[in-house]
Amino acid sequence: MIVRRKPSLILFLPDQQRADTLACYGGKKVHAPNLNKLASESVVFERAYVTHPVCTPSRSSLMTGTWPHTNGCNRNSAPLDRRFRTFPELMENKDYHTAYMGKWHLGEEGPVGRGFQEWISTEPRGDYANFLISSGIAPDKENGQFSEMAISKLPLELSRPKFLEKHACEFIEKHRRDPFILVVAFVEPHSPYNGPLNDEHPLNEIDLDLTATLPESENIPLRYRLMREWQQAEAILDRQRLPTQLFFGITPEEYRSIKQRYLGLITLVDQSIGAILGCLKRCGLSDDTIVVHTSDHGDSLGAHHLFGKEVMFEEAARVPLLVRLPGQTQGKRISQPVSHIDFVPTLLDLLGQPKHPQCAGKSLLPLTHEEALPPESVFIEWAPNRTKIKKGTSLAPRRTIKRAVDESTRAVVSADGWKFCVRDKDLNELYNLHDDPLETRNLYSDRQYASVISRCAGEIHRWQESTDDKLKL
Repeated sequence: MIVRRKPSLILFLPDQQRADTLACYGGKKVHAPNLNKLASESVVFERAYVTHPVCTPSRSSLMTGTWPHTNGCNRNSAPLDRRFRTFPELMENKDYHTAYMGKWHLGEEGPVGRGFQEWISTEPRGDYANFLISSGIAPDKENGQFSEMAISKLPLELSRPKFLEKHACEFIEKHRRDPFILVVAFVEPHSPYNGPLNDEHPLNEIDLDLTATLPESENIPLRYRLMREWQQAEAILDRQRLPTQLFFGITPEEYRSIKQRYLGLITLVDQSIGAILGCLKRCGLSDDTIVVHTSDHGDSLGAHHLFGKEVMFEEAARVPLLVRLPGQTQGKRISQPVSHIDFVPTLLDLLGQPKHPQCAGKSLLPLTHEEALPPESVFIEWAPNRTKIKKGTSLAPRRTIKRAVDESTRAVVSADGWKFCVRDKDLNELYNLHDDPLETRNLYSDRQYASVISRCAGEIHRWQESTDDKLKL
């Protein structure tokens, strides 16, 4: 009798990757052959949403299976409380070799001793910085660290994805005979939008989001308008202080140039993912390894005349989610909306582990086996973070601006295609994602949708009660 080895797990976690950068989500022109091949062999969740559209809160859910309002990581760079255990710590089976490589962003202590035995760090002081110094590259900052700008100018062989690729392959080869869990958390394609493959995509083939070409909407939250105004002011300053727009733009030409370089970073990550999957295959482990790919949030990239995340629009809140089961060669698509709150229960289920009471969500594995699960609404939250304001802004009175910057949001994406965002201190939004997938028409003030608003608000309040969310809306 052949005893199959326990499955291993590789999780690819790039930072700020939009869903539509892959062909299966509509990104047909993006040069991502390795991820596209992975998607063709994977379960593709067509509508996967983050729990909170900014780095640290989203990552806290991806690692622990808890809501940011529960675990306390409801703003960027907040450390993850040790009471909340990461998914390797939640496993009953402790036979796994575990490594975390790349961006952690859940506290300065890092992941070692929190379910991970090894950490290859890309933090300002860490393994990658030491690698650059040993390669003869001098830090450009007075404190002896490398700036993101300096890192973005390095050649391909010195790039962060190449560095993580090398260490990931070494880990796989070293532990090829034992089950392992390997997280590869790329910093790219996060801004600055610059890298060794800037010209990978011809500029004339870069498609802008339609909302990047429409007039700026005023029927959106004041916080979003303040973000937009500040980003545009920064873009004007960047025209003088930078060789090219690396963070924000204003004109369609600047939008297109930024997106071209962003897609170059997608290709950079894709090449390293291809190399890691190639190593897995050479070691004969493809049929014994679960491969998962997702991101902590997307990027507006000029959509709605915004950049980055921190908003509830689809470009920021929706992400790729691919799951390739051991030995799987045929793709499968799941169309109903799903949440990252179900990510950890799904990983535990994939690894044959029972669900842990810490987890707020449920396993999505039955969906991958074509077992019918009733479509459920997905919830997304936002807590006050950092919102930078243009000096001397006249968008609203100072007191109104202070309230808007301090707003919290609770949003629901219903199974039948409505997105309702309710706020304690700013404008509410209602979008019909079936009729208006680009979210150009905020229907909240239209009285004919009162029953939809009432139903969605009821769902949010019931969700708040079930998750012990104290926010008063």
